[in-house]
Amino acid sequence: MEDVAEQIDRAVGLFGPNVYLQALVIAVSFIVVGKIADWVLSRMIGRIARRSSTELDDKLVELLHRPIFVSFVLLGLGLATIRLQLPATTQVFTLAALKTIAIFIWYGFFRSATNLGVDVARRRRGSKLVDSGMLQLLQNVIKVVMFALFIYFQFVAWNIDLTAWLASAGIVGLALSFAARDTLSNLFAGVSIVADAPYKTGDFIILETGERGVVTHIGLRSTRLMTRDDVEITIPNGIIGNSKIINEAGGPTQKHRIRVAVGVAYGSDIDQVIDALESVAADHAEICDDPAPRVRFRAFGDSSLDFELLCWIARPVDRGRLSHELHCAVYKAFADKDIQIPFPQRDLHHFFEETPPGFAA
Repeated sequence: MEDVAEQIDRAVGLFGPNVYLQALVIAVSFIVVGKIADWVLSRMIGRIARRSSTELDDKLVELLHRPIFVSFVLLGLGLATIRLQLPATTQVFTLAALKTIAIFIWYGFFRSATNLGVDVARRRRGSKLVDSGMLQLLQNVIKVVMFALFIYFQFVAWNIDLTAWLASAGIVGLALSFAARDTLSNLFAGVSIVADAPYKTGDFIILETGERGVVTHIGLRSTRLMTRDDVEITIPNGIIGNSKIINEAGGPTQKHRIRVAVGVAYGSDIDQVIDALESVAADHAEICDDPAPRVRFRAFGDSSLDFELLCWIARPVDRGRLSHELHCAVYKAFADKDIQIPFPQRDLHHFFEETPPGFAA
């Protein structure tokens, strides 16, 4: 700022030797420049922004009005303060106060711009950033970084030596890292989960311990799962990040294949069995046509011919209910067509020997 002040000295010298008049000219000039910059921003850049299909740039231009104008005003006041050649302590305090105001103004702008960007991103359907839950994490990280920079620039504005503060922060951070080891483990695992996206909110997953349910929330510390019994399970990310997770909605689509295994008696007409199973799948309204249902003759069992009906459903969460309905429909279809469903049988042969002499029969 001192270099700029030296260059302005020559221009304001035309208004006479009175430093108060020169300082006033500097302040008023920068207010005018700020108004011109605000006008250019609102008219020219705003006109270009209005041509785009998104509202993000229009709202960013609206947010920029106040910071740009106030920045020019503060710059003018700072140069005017230098021009007045006040006592060293007063000048340092005044310049630091002006810098603090500028930091507050721009900190508020970047916070508002971040919230605006997050709101626009949330409206985009199908965005991986939104679906994975990473948007909330990214917003929180940006807020933390901006606040840290805000504190840093405040120290710089008031010429406070940061060496001792940074050393103290390092020692405190080391102590906290040991004390909050599990918390940090969950935090980094949460970042890894969000970045790798093995599942997202709304996916139907199966944990290594056997629990099944829909992912309702992916946070920094834990993941929440709603089971079919309407019981919410909260799993620390440090555990779930090192476990085997089956994502039944993680393929190209959310469709899920279910299997209905059934055995028929030996001697049954296998073509009739296949037609009956295919008809059961075709007549059910919630069984997908693409991929088409199929029937497979799997094995010659001990007591039955083993068949399997394979069909696709729209959502994994409906697997239990639709399996029940298909099993009922298969049983009724076999009963209508007189197809026998066998049960295990064992033949027991008992050999009677002739009664030895002297023993009662």
